[in-house]
Amino acid sequence: MRWSASSTPRSTSSSTRRSSTRLLQEFKTDYNQTHFVRNPEFKAAADKMDGPLRQIFVEFLERSCTAEFSGFLLYKELGRRLKKTNPVVAEIFSLMSRDEARHAGFLNKGLSDFNLALDLGFLTKARKYTFFKPKFIFYATYLSEKIGYWRYITIFRHLKANPEYQVYPIFKYFENWCQDENRHGDFFSALLKAQPQFLNDWKAKLWSRFFCLSVYVTMYLNDCQRTTFYEGIGLDTKEFDMHVIIETNRTTARIFPAVLDVENPEFKRKLDKMVEINQKIIAIGESGDIPLVKNLKRIPLVAALVSEIIAAYLMPPIESGSVDFAEFEPQLVY
Repeated sequence: MRWSASSTPRSTSSSTRRSSTRLLQEFKTDYNQTHFVRNPEFKAAADKMDGPLRQIFVEFLERSCTAEFSGFLLYKELGRRLKKTNPVVAEIFSLMSRDEARHAGFLNKGLSDFNLALDLGFLTKARKYTFFKPKFIFYATYLSEKIGYWRYITIFRHLKANPEYQVYPIFKYFENWCQDENRHGDFFSALLKAQPQFLNDWKAKLWSRFFCLSVYVTMYLNDCQRTTFYEGIGLDTKEFDMHVIIETNRTTARIFPAVLDVENPEFKRKLDKMVEINQKIIAIGESGDIPLVKNLKRIPLVAALVSEIIAAYLMPPIESGSVDFAEFEPQLVY
């Protein structure tokens, strides 16, 4: 990712600077500094897990660890590049990278309970940078952090109410963990409000809906390939995902100028149709056909999938977003 000085989010008012300073103090407080402490429960729980659940749980830890470490790399790079042009924002990015590194390390230690470990150093060496405009980073990362919050808090609340499904103690840490995600999302909300040109025109409405759809569809399709994991902790995958999508969308509507109408039953019908098509595409890939035949069989299915995605995007949106760009006040959702 390239980040040019001309793209740097700059303070536009004294109120914005005050908000940035308060946010910086919020991150410096480091509420979770002593939270992620392991105990003997971890290894004992891993030893009891077997069969498909063990395999899918390892995949969950690997994917989560990679995602958190990627966040660490992104925020670390942004902190480094903004150090001269906006030191306060740069320091916040550096502190956010601290949080992501802590999460990744905790997940990687969890993998050690299954006698595995990820080579995070390899990800650092193998990283490649691609140019993205700042507003695209803000939209996508804001959504990523907020949807992460709702995923973690939903799983935490479910397992608190149904302790018989508490198969591994990492979930007990999700209440505090998700607050890191929420603070990160609030910071990106502040950045967007400090750059109103990212929110106040027709292009912003189109991009907002695009990123919402991309994040929601990606999560839904991926999770529906891993129902064993969610069933293993007592959740219905599709119900869980729709709850997360709806709550994320309601949160996002506070800042994005337009969001998808995800509570329209037609939206879920389109998601389910995408899952059906995607499963057929996966089945073709796992078949014994030669590559040429596989590609020919995929063409109509890929076209159908794209058609469903476009139809979901073109559904009448919900006009939303903040009507003013007042001083940002960080809020935590518990």
